[in-house]
Amino acid sequence: MNAIDTPPDRAADATARQGSLADRTGYDESFLGSVVPLPLPAAAGVETVVLPYTHFTVVLRPDRRLAASTAVCIDGERLLEDVPRDDNWGFDPRVPEAQQAGNDIYRDNSLDRGHLVRRLDPVWGAVAEANRANTDTFHFTNAAPQQDSFNQGKELWQGLENHLLDHAARFDRKLSVFTGPVLHDSDPPYRGIQVPLRFWKVAAFVHNGGLASTGYILDQSPDLSRDRERAMAGAKPGDPPPLGPFRTFQVPVTDIVELTGLDFGPLPAADLMPVTRAPAERWKRLESYDDVVLDS
Repeated sequence: MNAIDTPPDRAADATARQGSLADRTGYDESFLGSVVPLPLPAAAGVETVVLPYTHFTVVLRPDRRLAASTAVCIDGERLLEDVPRDDNWGFDPRVPEAQQAGNDIYRDNSLDRGHLVRRLDPVWGAVAEANRANTDTFHFTNAAPQQDSFNQGKELWQGLENHLLDHAARFDRKLSVFTGPVLHDSDPPYRGIQVPLRFWKVAAFVHNGGLASTGYILDQSPDLSRDRERAMAGAKPGDPPPLGPFRTFQVPVTDIVELTGLDFGPLPAADLMPVTRAPAERWKRLESYDDVVLDS
């Protein structure tokens, strides 16, 4: 997954991408219908660039060269499951390449380009529309560095949307999903960026006739008592920071607000996870989808 994409004519590729992005309308804040509109998560006083794609939008933070947030509309009844991957990652020509984390971050190391908007989530509608959405997810603006090893925590994270779509089957199987890295000042530096150690996801859907939400954290922080010492023992200068195994938690949406500084509008009040949990249980580690709380 770390192969370097080197199109024969980079300028031509950039021109093609620019033209292909001209008509993108992005995430629809009224996608869930009669429930309250859901604006893009944003933080006051932080410079961002809003980049619409097909059925999703990326809110880029140029100072970090990564997304502050993403938002995608998922129409579960119209998903196309047979659209092949192309893995042709490229820069978004609407912003300078210096403000995006490109292949120089992922070259010759153990880091994956982790999709923020999951590749299959916006791939719905007519075939041409779905193909555009698939291609759109392969912009560097929609990626963040993640460890390349696969484990149960990562598997749970990658399947959350499917689990929630099944739960929302009585209400047209529609979701609005917001995802991003937790951008913290203490994130370890590497090749001109800071590598996020946590990622967040907030899902919104119709439940019992009203708006509902659930929040999740994916944590790849190293265990400082073990992982960091073991990784650093064989580390060479310039190696990426050691990352721990993925751990997936369901957490109160209010905790994601506190971690990110983003405004999620009505979503904290619509959270289905009880907020009266004891501090030691406030973050519920997910071992299987049966652990997900979908009723307050």
